[in-house]
Amino acid sequence: MQIWTKLAGLAVVTLLGGCLNNDLGRAGVGAAGGAVIADATGGNVLAGAAIGGAAGALCDDAGVCN
Repeated sequence: MQIWTKLAGLAVVTLLGGCLNNDLGRAGVGAAGGAVIADATGGNVLAGAAIGGAAGALCDDAGVCN
């Protein structure tokens, strides 16, 4: 049941990520999402946060988000 709680948290973070309009906000949401995914899958939470934060900060530069 714990994995469903984490996945629900990830869904909320992902939905809130669409509301953000600067790199710092997207990086924060990406870091949180990456940490949740890493924890849910048994990976390294710190590495997941770092990767998620980088992806969030760079998503507009890559043309993925606004």
